[in-house]
Amino acid sequence: MELTNIGTVRDILSRHGFSFSKGLGQNFIINPDICPKIAEYGNAREGFGVLEIGTGIGVLTAELAKRADKVTAVEIDSRLLPILAETLEEFDNVRIVNEDVMKCDLHGLIKEEFDGLKVAVCANLPYYITSPILMLLLESRLPMESITVMVQKEAAQRLCAKVGSREAGAITVAVNYYGTVKSLFNVSRGSFMPAPNVDSAVIRIDLNDERKLDEEHERFFFRMVRAGFEQRRKTLANGLCSIMGIPKESVCSALETVGLNASARIEQLDMEQLIGLSARLIDND
Repeated sequence: MELTNIGTVRDILSRHGFSFSKGLGQNFIINPDICPKIAEYGNAREGFGVLEIGTGIGVLTAELAKRADKVTAVEIDSRLLPILAETLEEFDNVRIVNEDVMKCDLHGLIKEEFDGLKVAVCANLPYYITSPILMLLLESRLPMESITVMVQKEAAQRLCAKVGSREAGAITVAVNYYGTVKSLFNVSRGSFMPAPNVDSAVIRIDLNDERKLDEEHERFFFRMVRAGFEQRRKTLANGLCSIMGIPKESVCSALETVGLNASARIEQLDMEQLIGLSARLIDND
């Protein structure tokens, strides 16, 4: 079954009475070149179990199942279950979990599904929930090797920006704290049905095994980063003072120790400076 053929897709959806949900950000891949590349880049291979988030009609799921030992896909839309039963009928190494990934016990799911296997995540993420899903995956410290996802092109540019540049945001700091991020390839809007209003890109985050900071310091670090970017138009001294209640003079003094002056903004600090600043401010919290 050619799951990227528009005629085939329309026939399947029509027979099952399926209509696209704007609320779920559903855009199904119809470019046959995309999903094999995502699977290849995304560690879908022998010795791996792959967690997929969102299935569509199973185009990426099928490519993952051809390569990995096992694929478990979390899909929130129960209307897709009978469609997937048809499109993935030939694969005995696929399980569909009908849940909201944001409410799912991912640690338990991975332990149950992928015991003895290395784990990777591959997904075509809905644009509206990209950052929450990525932060969930990163902050949960799941036993994973990599996260390979297709996201809105603008989001990919922010995720892959250099920490310490104007393009960076809090999510940029997070992906660079937990791993190493790389942009893989762009995907035009015409590769989807229905076509979105923007282009997409595929990125991969290779995850670190060890913590940079202890748990208490890590929590403070990310509070500081979020506060700084929420007030990115302000100086860090003013932003952290207003949101976190840290005395302005304490922030200015800490900035000097990492080589910056009182007028510095969050986007100017690289990862080493951010960690150094948080180490000097944590006692003022």
